[in-house]
Amino acid sequence: MRQIYIVIVAILALSTNLIAQQTEASQPKVGLVLSGGGAKGFAHIGVLKVVDSLGIKVDYVAGTSMGAIIGSLYASGYSGKQLDSIFKGVNFDDILNDNIPRSAKSTYEREISERYAVTLPFDHLKVKLPTALSKGQNTFNLLTKLLLHVSSVDDFSKLPIPFFCIATDVETGQQVVLDKGNLPQAVKASGAFPSLFQPVEIDGKLLIDGGVVNNYPLKELKAKEMDIIIGVDVQDGLANRTDLSSAPQILFQINNFRTINDMIKKSKQTDIYIKPDISKFNVVSFDDGNQIIHNGEVAAKKVIDVLKQLKAKQKDGPIKQKTKTSPDSLQINYIETNGIDKYTRSYILGKLKIRPYSKISYSDLSEGANNVVATNNFDSFFYELKPEEDNSYKIITNVTETKKTTFLKLGLHYDDLYKSAILANITKKQFLLKNDVISMDLIIGDHVRYNLDYFIDKGIYWSVGLKSRYNEFSQGIVANAFLTPTQINTTGVNKINAELSDFNNQFYLQTLFRNDLALSLGLEHKKLKVKTETILSSEDETETLFENSNYVSVFGELKYDTYDSKYFPTEGVLFSAEGNYYLYSSDFSSTFSPFTILKAELGYAFKVSDKLSFNLGSDGGFKINPKANRFLDFVLGGYGNNFINNFKPFYGYDFLSIAADSYIKGTISLDYQFLPKNHLMVAANYANVEDRLFDGTDWFSWPEYSGYALGYSFQSFLGPIEAKYTFSPETKQSYWFFNLGYWF
Repeated sequence: MRQIYIVIVAILALSTNLIAQQTEASQPKVGLVLSGGGAKGFAHIGVLKVVDSLGIKVDYVAGTSMGAIIGSLYASGYSGKQLDSIFKGVNFDDILNDNIPRSAKSTYEREISERYAVTLPFDHLKVKLPTALSKGQNTFNLLTKLLLHVSSVDDFSKLPIPFFCIATDVETGQQVVLDKGNLPQAVKASGAFPSLFQPVEIDGKLLIDGGVVNNYPLKELKAKEMDIIIGVDVQDGLANRTDLSSAPQILFQINNFRTINDMIKKSKQTDIYIKPDISKFNVVSFDDGNQIIHNGEVAAKKVIDVLKQLKAKQKDGPIKQKTKTSPDSLQINYIETNGIDKYTRSYILGKLKIRPYSKISYSDLSEGANNVVATNNFDSFFYELKPEEDNSYKIITNVTETKKTTFLKLGLHYDDLYKSAILANITKKQFLLKNDVISMDLIIGDHVRYNLDYFIDKGIYWSVGLKSRYNEFSQGIVANAFLTPTQINTTGVNKINAELSDFNNQFYLQTLFRNDLALSLGLEHKKLKVKTETILSSEDETETLFENSNYVSVFGELKYDTYDSKYFPTEGVLFSAEGNYYLYSSDFSSTFSPFTILKAELGYAFKVSDKLSFNLGSDGGFKINPKANRFLDFVLGGYGNNFINNFKPFYGYDFLSIAADSYIKGTISLDYQFLPKNHLMVAANYANVEDRLFDGTDWFSWPEYSGYALGYSFQSFLGPIEAKYTFSPETKQSYWFFNLGYWF
């Protein structure tokens, strides 16, 4: 009986196995191949929405470039509808330009980055072009966040849907199939479009966009024993002679010859070939994402009968996946640092601002990664999140320290005070120490200027800095800025055409409580010279010299700045308090006695809608021992940035039109961004300006001075291009102010 029982069990097991094999054989394995195409790849999402709606099970996904990005997310468990929602919320300007948030940069790094239009590596007196416009860090941060739920998967065939993508070895020109390793890094490599994103190093190979060699990995997917292939092709066709009107367009056409001819063959070998209409779009048409997704749905519905027939052959539906959500917080137990040579582990951790055995938000991790990248001390920063048994994570970081330490930086500027100027800068990192930088600006134009900065960066510890600056300009200046009431009555002039030069040197210590909060303490030397040809003491003189003194002072500054943009803030707070105690002067006018100048500024920017924002600001200052010196008084008027000494902008008045030893001012600005990078600006400012203003309560009275402005601004690669019309009801006069480029 026992033998009979064993035989029956064996027969039943064999029968069950045969039935399972027959069922498996009768259900075709379905592969999905997604081509590259930049923004045109949004059409893949539309196709996936239709595939999902029919309940078709996909057994393997392959993709290149944008097809790899969307394919990896789909393979990890996201649905077509979820991908639609995700990509609608992505700011692709930040992704493409690798815009590192301003909050990720220290005070010193902000000053540097907001001054120059072009930065180029400069080695052995030779200018080199950068390897790409973007390091792709924001792309990697986003992919790491979205794929966190599969961060433990190193073999891509173990994903909810098996997956691989294609990259190109830039040294050999051979294709590389990426099916193991870190998924976000692999996908980033597959989409590293040459010249736009820098190459990605994986396992010793330098990889770029897979579309260079294989934009539609059909053969590789069939090798995975797929029975039916659904293919989505979003490549361009060949352009006609009308469209070939520039060198880049001709180069793209030449590159497309092989890809398009290859695609003709592959389309015939694809069982269900879907070709969305992307003729009106290009690789950067991200603003047209909704329409491109819609066109993908339309293309999929054209073959919906074939898709339904495929579904009818499938016995099993797709595996139900839970809705993917990014975690609110991460418990970090250990941080591993790799690739460090010149820098220390504490330097990396200081920039990351993450401590082991702490809980952080995912935004903290992204911000920390951006902090590292913002230093420009590393060619790449790669990190992995490895899950541990107690629902915590280990962070594994790997940096590639840059070998480029010398840079040539250029800028172009025009404004109504300094007139036209060209800026050339040489910056050298690791000049004397591993963590120092020296920077020299030479400004040539209507007025010659220079800036020299040397900074030893110690982060949250006390950093050391040296600054030297020479500044000059000529401008009509209100007479009471330099003359006493008696001199004004004697000469009978209200305004003086003065030439001013300022030579300033500082030694200071600075500590960062955080990237946006810095305290500086230091010693300053200033050589101030003011002369004019308006007033002459005798016929033999060619000029009158008002001031030609050296000053020595000690100073302190506390600055808190969370503005998201220096020039067009839409959110954040700015607070700055500064004081100088002038303890010595060579005393050209023989009237010097020690004096103190204190000043402060407060600003608050906020959004009312996606396009409309307000900026409220107030600033003021006063002098202690006001009779000691007139040449460092507060002087208001004009529009501008980076003014020297105590010159302050004020709408409605010409430059340097209102002067006194104390003032208080309030400003309200409205910024309407009606198109990307295009701004309409409306502003009003009010001020009380008077000697010893704060001795009484007059400073709190109705403003004596007011002005209004209406302008247009455009954010160009050179910096802001601005035109502002300003008017004051007190003087009944109006002024136009123009500005081109970053202020320096």
